[in-house]
Amino acid sequence: MWAHLGWQDIKQRYRRSVIGPLWITISMAVTVTALGLLYSQLFGMKLEDHLPYLAVGFIIWGFISNCVNEGSEVFISNEGLIKQLPAPVTIHVLRLLWRQVLFFAHNLAVYFVLLLLFPKPLSLTALLAIPAFALIAINGAWVIIVVGTISTRFRDIPPVTQSIVQLMFFMTPIVWNYDQFRAHENPAIAERARLAELNPFMHFLEIVRQPMLGSPIVWHHWLVVGVFTVVGWAVALVVLRNYRARVSYWV
Repeated sequence: MWAHLGWQDIKQRYRRSVIGPLWITISMAVTVTALGLLYSQLFGMKLEDHLPYLAVGFIIWGFISNCVNEGSEVFISNEGLIKQLPAPVTIHVLRLLWRQVLFFAHNLAVYFVLLLLFPKPLSLTALLAIPAFALIAINGAWVIIVVGTISTRFRDIPPVTQSIVQLMFFMTPIVWNYDQFRAHENPAIAERARLAELNPFMHFLEIVRQPMLGSPIVWHHWLVVGVFTVVGWAVALVVLRNYRARVSYWV
């Protein structure tokens, strides 16, 4: 049911559109190209290096931010179904997650085009991007459960969540390169760049971006993501056990 509903969401959004879901890819390609041209000049980086870095970062961030932002309203926006359909609330969580996976798959077309334009030496480690994305999706599920439940009870949470996600976009190495600042000749700037390690979004980003760009794998990013996965799902299971029956009353 959740897979069918998620697919219908995309079909409904692009109903009567000439090129349909390709608008997702076109929008991403235009944004990445414009920002890549701008920031490669500002940071003094080669376009063939910065554009793929920026594109992969945007694609992954799009998935993460949509899970958080739309997850905060996942039960509110499905009020009618929750009240009329005798089904577990997790169906709406999986529906949203599946829809974001489909969006992610569409945006990957930008990545493959850039690989053709700017070939990079990739090895078998590139396959690590598959389990890495699976980890992000698993974490996305518990985030939707927790944030969605809290937001259903306290309606002030969604705008707060959106503001936090927007702020974290600028604090996460997406348009700026973490390695470039960490290797800066000014030791003060290099030391401050290490503060980015305190940003959990960075670790989720890097476990996928590094294999996709053929960069050396830094395993401590995987460790941090693993810890968040265990702790996050522990919290989500507690929330489901105690509050899932109340969601239908809160909406």
